[in-house]
Amino acid sequence: MRVHVIGLGGAGGRIADRLVADGDGDRFLQGVNAFDTDASALDALRSIDESRRYRFGDAAGGGGLDGDLHAARRLGDAHASELGRAMDDQQPSLAEAFVLVVGLGGGAGAGVAPALAEELTRLYDVPVYAVGLLPTPAESERGEPEPPHTSGSGDDAEERPPERPLAEKNAARTLDALSERCAAVFPFDNDAWLRPGETIADARDRLNAVVADRMAALFGAGEADDAESTPQQVLDASDVARAVGDDGEIAAIGHATQAVEPPESGSRFGLGLFGASEPADVDTSEAVSAIETTIRKAARGKNTVEVPDGRADRTLLVVGGPPAWLNREAIADGRRWLADETGSGAILSGDAPVPGGDEVFALVVRSGVDEPPRVREIRESIA
Repeated sequence: MRVHVIGLGGAGGRIADRLVADGDGDRFLQGVNAFDTDASALDALRSIDESRRYRFGDAAGGGGLDGDLHAARRLGDAHASELGRAMDDQQPSLAEAFVLVVGLGGGAGAGVAPALAEELTRLYDVPVYAVGLLPTPAESERGEPEPPHTSGSGDDAEERPPERPLAEKNAARTLDALSERCAAVFPFDNDAWLRPGETIADARDRLNAVVADRMAALFGAGEADDAESTPQQVLDASDVARAVGDDGEIAAIGHATQAVEPPESGSRFGLGLFGASEPADVDTSEAVSAIETTIRKAARGKNTVEVPDGRADRTLLVVGGPPAWLNREAIADGRRWLADETGSGAILSGDAPVPGGDEVFALVVRSGVDEPPRVREIRESIA
């Protein structure tokens, strides 16, 4: 499917930049933009063309907003139409969906995302999806707990709990606003992906790569470069829309790969006689094992956000790799296993042939899931 990706704020801009840098975006990017109030953050991007980077909100003086969500919301409401016009040279009307990428705990990106989602929904009859990065519990540099507040006096004074980190409050409010305005929200739980002893600053490049890889696997799954890479079971924009829903539900992305030996082409006689060149066969048991393994790892491995009990109302499965490895019976068996695993009433699926590839991959997208623990924890910060 052809999507227009918009990186909002520092975190969103970096991930959009990574998508362009990786090159995979050529297959599915109808357009790409980075919008921010911070000129230095935009200047730091390396792969998005300068003409696609846009600083808005002169009131911010060219800098960031230091997590001030209220100021960012005001700027977002004032500049949403302006940002929509900044995309016009890339023919956004041809996009089959818009994808907003944003750090939910920040200021500028989190503030403008709801207003821009509303503006795009008003202008175009295609879904708007949000990929939102959840702040870690440690991201409280501007939200250190305040001293306990008391009511009354003396020994009977009642202590109130300290304030939660500002980043979590911003994330909670932004999640609610995006759920009301977007077809689906794909949270990414930064904290779950950190390694022991790692900080966000340490892991930033690695985590950005994880998010970009999963976005490319989902939105690029149905795109073919040539006839050889055309799927037998084509996944299109309507399939994705049916799988993730249209009422702002949370969706999770699982992805797994397994290295395989690409089959070599050659004559059946080994000498090129008669010009006959046929692909070598792949051992059926090896192909079946590779597909089963990747589907189970994608479903049960680390997802973009935890899926309680693995259950979901709707599930999407994409299996890809060298065409000779895409065993149809194994994919069908994997689909049946996934239906039992998720409890989904229907499983939408597609394949993604990669001629000359050296790995089999599986993508599992679940929507209509119970609220993930980290999302619930964040939402409780404003309860």
